[in-house]
Order: sequence, then C-alpha cells, then structure tokens
Amino acid sequence: MKPTVNIFKSLADETRLRLLLLLQGQPELCVCDLMHALDIPQSTVSRHLAYLKKHGWLQDRRGGVWMYYSLNKKLAPLLQAQLALIIATLNNDPLCRADQNRLIAYQKTKKQSSCA
Repeated sequence: MKPTVNIFKSLADETRLRLLLLLQGQPELCVCDLMHALDIPQSTVSRHLAYLKKHGWLQDRRGGVWMYYSLNKKLAPLLQAQLALIIATLNNDPLCRADQNRLIAYQKTKKQSSCA
C-alpha cells in the first residue's frame, strides 16, 4: 500500500505536476531549462526532480557538470495511467501553457554548448 500512497503524494504538488508536463513533451531537459520555464530557483527545481525520481517518474543522466532529466522510459503501468490522466487534464491549463512558452523562448536563446 505504501508505494501506491507515495505515487499519489508525488503528484500532490503543483510544481511537480508542472515538471512532469514539461518533461512529457521532450526527450530530456536540463535543470536550467526547467528553472527558466517554471521561473523558480534551481534548488526548488532540483528538490522536486529528486522527489519525482525517487518515486519512479524520472530518470537522469549527467552530462559534464549538468544533470539532464527525462520521463522514466520504464514507467510502471499505474504511473503510465496517472501520467496520461495528468496530461489530458492539465495540457491546456494556462499556467502549463505559459511554462511551455517560457521553455521554448529560453531554448531559442541559450547557447547549444552549455546550459548557462
């Protein structure tokens, strides 16, 4: 029962839902992409990413000094069903659309060779 409770707890935060929505449309994003898209500090983004990873939603990889995150390609069926529901419910939310727009704008301006 506890793992299922933890899955739902991991979805009980607006920032974590926004992160999942941003990541669902991308192969991977670095922490600085996400902090610019959500307009929140790096420490906040990193804390929520760690929480989502701990509960099976995300996978990460290190690229030099940068950490890149993506949705876990081996999501458990319960997580897949919840993610589909989240996307269907929040994809047109004004705040989530604004996040997407900020991400697109930031990615157009950043240098390809680095995140900063």
